[in-house]
Formats: sequence, structure tokens, C-alpha cells
Amino acid sequence: MLRNFLILGGTGFVGRSVAEKLVERSGAAAGRLRIATRRVARARHLQLLPTVEVAAGDVHDETALAHMLRGTDAVINLVAVLHGSEAEFERVHVRLPARLAEACKAAGVRRVIHVSALGAATDAPSRYQRSKARGEEALKSAGLDLTILRPSVIFGERDRFLNLFASLQSIFPIMPLASAEARFQPVWVEDVASAIVAALDDPTSIGTTIECCGPRVYSLAQLVRAAGTWSGSARPILALPAVIGRLQALFMEMLPGKPLMSRDNVDSMRVANVASGKLPGLERLGIEPSPLEAIAPRYLGHVSGEKRLEAWRARARRG
Repeated sequence: MLRNFLILGGTGFVGRSVAEKLVERSGAAAGRLRIATRRVARARHLQLLPTVEVAAGDVHDETALAHMLRGTDAVINLVAVLHGSEAEFERVHVRLPARLAEACKAAGVRRVIHVSALGAATDAPSRYQRSKARGEEALKSAGLDLTILRPSVIFGERDRFLNLFASLQSIFPIMPLASAEARFQPVWVEDVASAIVAALDDPTSIGTTIECCGPRVYSLAQLVRAAGTWSGSARPILALPAVIGRLQALFMEMLPGKPLMSRDNVDSMRVANVASGKLPGLERLGIEPSPLEAIAPRYLGHVSGEKRLEAWRARARRG
């Protein structure tokens, strides 16, 4: 049984759930769960968990990464950026997995769980998707005991998706929306975390790529409308033509801080973010995906839009 783990990106939205489930999994036979972070303060909430050890350092630094890997049985890579330049996507989604593969081989660590993204392909329309595909290939070519998970958009109490659209509708009288007909198959963060833990315990998942999707497909407009309804702040949606949608994304890129939307995001939505039917899904790991309607109303309905937007902005600055 694998007992000692390193999580890259463990202080983020998905990482928090993964850490909690790994601690629950270990029980009395607890090993060590090492969380890599550049800023220890970001891991404060995880330090309360038993067996958790925070490793301060830059995972992009070879020496720091090698130090983090010491005494590790398996690595979970959750590091990703949604917005960025070509160089940023290359650094995070391609060079880091390649560096991780070399570091694992040098440290004798064979088991790796890599969280990629649905739609990752070398011929995909967005830089994000293409860089994700190249990162997968860097790990596959290393000959490690690798399992790749490709989630659709992930929702949960601390998400940056439904919470954002709920917050915006609490402020603006109308929701202008690019790519309103884009399709998604949202998956609950707890189901993704459960899939990661299940894959670690299932050696037959080695060498597989698993699509993590919820049970239903929605258009972006349907998701935005649902976020508004469940938060009590539903607004009319104005679907934007493609050209206007790209102009809106360009304007958002020019605003201070992390953009809410980018032209690369719009490009990503040209491909349906839904299960391909060609790869196994969560059921392959014994997980029945939870429906959005059973989870999202619980966390969207109890916090005012302004407070939610303030919290989202704070998380965006930390991320």
C-alpha cells in the first residue's frame, strides 16, 4: 500500500479535497502527506490535518523538486494555470511535467497521478489545451506508472466558475455572455478527489487516461442561468456573437489582475468540454458522479453575491 505522497498544487481548490481524502484513506496506517507550496501561509488550512507536512519551495526549481520527492511513494500533480501567455502555459503545463518525470526517475518514484484537462489535444484550438496535451506526452514518454485524469469544468464550494457567475449576476442587470452555446459536463470536486485516491489504490489504472465528467451535459448559458437562480440573483442572458465575444475577452484581458475571461478561454470553448465516449470515465474507478443540481444549490444560496465576489477575488489574487 502506498503511504507517502507528494502533492504539487496541493493548496488549491482541488488539492484541498485530495489532501482531506488521503488523510481519511490512511487512517491508523497513516504515512506522510507532503504539500508543496511556494508560500507556507497558503497551506495554513492543511497544516491542521494529521500527517500533513508542508514543503516550502518552487516546484519549477530542480533542486527544490528533488528535495520534495525524498521518501515519496507517489506524486499527484495538480499544478495548472487557466490564463496565461504561451510562455506561461509552456512553463507550467509542459516543462513542469517533463521536469517532474526526470526528477521521479532520479528519485526512484514510479507512481504518478497527473490531472490534465478534458479537450487536451495537440491540434486543439486553444494554447491551454495544446499545452496540456504536450504535458501528458512528456510524462507518458518517461515510462512511469502513470494515470492521467481529464476533468471537465470542476464545481464545488470554492470554485471559480459557478461562484463567479453568481456573483456577477448579483451586481449587473444583464449578463452578456460569449460562447453561450458551448457545452460542458461539470464534475464535482469531491468526485475528482475520490478518483485520484481510487487510482492510487488501483494498479490496473496505470497506463490509462480517465475522463472525469458529471452525469449531465449543459450549455454555458444553462450553467450561468442555474448559478443565478440558485444564488437568488438570476439575470437575463445576452448571448454575444463570436466577434463581440472575442472583443469582450480582449477587454477583460486588459483589466488589472487575473482576467475573468480570455481569448484563449473562448478558443477552448470551440470544442465541447464533454466526455468523448472513447476513454473510460469515473465509473472505471467505481465512482458514480454526483449531479450538479444536488450539490451547487447548497453553496450558491447561502452567501450574498458581493461577499462571494470578494472571496473569489481574494482567492484569485492568491492563486
